[in-house]
Amino acid sequence: MMLARLLSPNDFGLVGMVTAFTGVLSWFQDFGLSAATVQRASVTEEQLSTLFWINMAFGAVLGAVAVATAPAIAAFYHEPRLFWVTVVLAASFLFNAAGTQHSAILQRQMRFAVIALINVLALTAGAATAILGAKAGYGYWALVATIVIPPIIATAGFWLSTGWVPGTPRRQAGIRSMIHFGASLTLTGLLVYLGYNAEKIMIGRFWGADAIGIYGRAYQITNIPVDNLNSAVGEVAFSALSRLQDDSTRMRTYFLKGFSLILGLTLPITIVCLLFADDVVFVLLGPKWTAVTGIMRLLAPTTMVFAIINPLGWLVFSMGLVKRGLQVGPILATLMISGSAIALPYGPKAVAFAYSTVLVLWVIPHIWWCVHGTAISVRDVLLAVSRPLGSAIPAGILAYGARLMCGEFFSPLPRLVIESGVLGIVFFGVLLFVAGQKSLYLDLLRGIRGPSSATSGTAN
Repeated sequence: MMLARLLSPNDFGLVGMVTAFTGVLSWFQDFGLSAATVQRASVTEEQLSTLFWINMAFGAVLGAVAVATAPAIAAFYHEPRLFWVTVVLAASFLFNAAGTQHSAILQRQMRFAVIALINVLALTAGAATAILGAKAGYGYWALVATIVIPPIIATAGFWLSTGWVPGTPRRQAGIRSMIHFGASLTLTGLLVYLGYNAEKIMIGRFWGADAIGIYGRAYQITNIPVDNLNSAVGEVAFSALSRLQDDSTRMRTYFLKGFSLILGLTLPITIVCLLFADDVVFVLLGPKWTAVTGIMRLLAPTTMVFAIINPLGWLVFSMGLVKRGLQVGPILATLMISGSAIALPYGPKAVAFAYSTVLVLWVIPHIWWCVHGTAISVRDVLLAVSRPLGSAIPAGILAYGARLMCGEFFSPLPRLVIESGVLGIVFFGVLLFVAGQKSLYLDLLRGIRGPSSATSGTAN
């Protein structure tokens, strides 16, 4: 919110051009080895140490690749300033690599509060540095700080929290299957990333820094809540489901609870982004970002779609079904890139419309492919979706009615509070007492006060 008022769309666009490329490389820095560490029933000290040094090697290589491609990135966008931005961002690969296995150890130990605290401190340090830099007039370099500083702080926190110091790597550490798992996971993630982000590269190349700055803010507002929810719940869910992979009944129950939670917290965000985008943009970004509003409305359906399909990855990968991801990844990437390319000549709004349309049409095939042959059925997923979706419809209607009744009497901030308040009260009222989700949320509240029986005794 503060950086949007201190910097211009052009500043955000310049950094967004580089991160669209470095984001591709970032999928290789972990190489899926942290997930492999978490997914395995048991991991030895030799395996952890060997994986650590593999991660460090990948981090060093990727940093060097980023530096080597910096001239090409600057030439691709016809923007010389991108050279040094790319060179500086290259350092983040090594810092991230140094904390990968330490973070995985904390996940195996179910120390999620520690992970959350470290991440919050790291992000806060990055944001504070960026704000000070923006106020001092450093422009887009302030945004570079939000990418480089957090991994330095987070890695230091992970090392201090675990107290683990890696030993020397061993050639016969027995990590072949873990590398295979990680490689398959990385390739799947890379394909999906390309599908989800190719349109940003296209917009930046053909419509310029201002256009990608505006499009990027719309995409960020609509998807940051889902990304954060999926990351927070996903870390816990993936660790727990990996421990329950041999108990299909408990796995089914645990997955559907987590899935329902994500949907219940995400659907109101979708409605807000769709109906009240103008107020959200004004409050979060300020009056100079009004062009974000139209794109944000067009991207709003992606919030719901990601809330449906992202958690299915917990299920698939916790069961070790990495080949399934490799089969679906190329199809999804091809559809997303093709849709964006077709819409590109008509501008960023057309790209946003195509992006949402392809994802909405993709939902049902994606659900079927992920769950077939597992303890979860398509009917289970659709039933879980129907409850929050059915609650969101009357909530959205009444919230929009409240906007029409009092909108002209209030400025954007109090109006957004009223709209969101009505939406939240009606949505959760219907969800809990009409759709029958009260017991689920009561169980979740009880779980906050003590360890879940589904995850007890699984820290080793």
